[in-house]
Amino acid sequence: MTNRISLVVNPTAGRGRGAVTLAQVEGRLRAAGAQVETLRSESWSDAAALMTAAVRREVDVLAVMGGDGMMHLGLNACADAGGLGRTALGMIPAGTGNDLARGVGLDPTDTLAAAEVVAGGHRQALDLIRVGDRYVGAVLATGYDARVNGRANAMPWPRGSMRYTVAALAELRVFRPLSYRLTLDGEVREQRAMLVAVGNTSTYGGGLRICPRADPCDGLLDVTIIHPVSRLKLLQLLPQMRSGRFARDPCVEQLRARAVTVAGDGLVVYGDGERLGVAPVDATVAPAALSLMAAGPGVR
Repeated sequence: MTNRISLVVNPTAGRGRGAVTLAQVEGRLRAAGAQVETLRSESWSDAAALMTAAVRREVDVLAVMGGDGMMHLGLNACADAGGLGRTALGMIPAGTGNDLARGVGLDPTDTLAAAEVVAGGHRQALDLIRVGDRYVGAVLATGYDARVNGRANAMPWPRGSMRYTVAALAELRVFRPLSYRLTLDGEVREQRAMLVAVGNTSTYGGGLRICPRADPCDGLLDVTIIHPVSRLKLLQLLPQMRSGRFARDPCVEQLRARAVTVAGDGLVVYGDGERLGVAPVDATVAPAALSLMAAGPGVR
């Protein structure tokens, strides 16, 4: 049984979805016998501070209610504590993309079902991607996808997942293949590509299965490379990313590694939808770095 839960919520997530369902989420957690402390964040820095303080108090669960940005903060706060006996992360998706929640098997549209998972008391050890002094739970984007992410973040309209579609079409008009220098477990390769994505879980961009075979418990990173193609071809591949079917195309290469270095001029790096900086970037798998509240007994 989970006893002490700190619930950090972004009331503005998902166009107010977090605020609307907050009372129901609190009710589900308390009905399971948990002591719930609800903390409303007012900004990105405020949310980070609230989460760090909760982990330092060694609460049983840090439950995060919001979108991928909030989940990114939560997994970093919990992973930084180290060891599987620490505070576990509970994900309660209430944003627009919700790729981190989707990637660990939660229904990204069902906030109350996720609350039931948090209340259930089952922990699972999850791998993360370590990038410098930060952790990434889902996917690192470094090419066309990263530029779409940056463009979408800067757009005030439309709201929700449609913003990524509009940004993808706008970026497609001006995009050209990029030069990469990749190092995968010590093997160096230089090439041009539309994108190189490094995944711990399978999806980004609101459900695009860019690394369809990724398993966040296998101790490996999945690397997807889309080799240079025409703009028309890339446009044809984009809708197939919803199902992962795009990976069957001959222009797509999928690899696995424990350590990946991505270098190249002009490459911007995003992780969990957040800008991490510019290349070069060193990404290594951090096995079992996160204790996660999951739907069944832990697998590790």
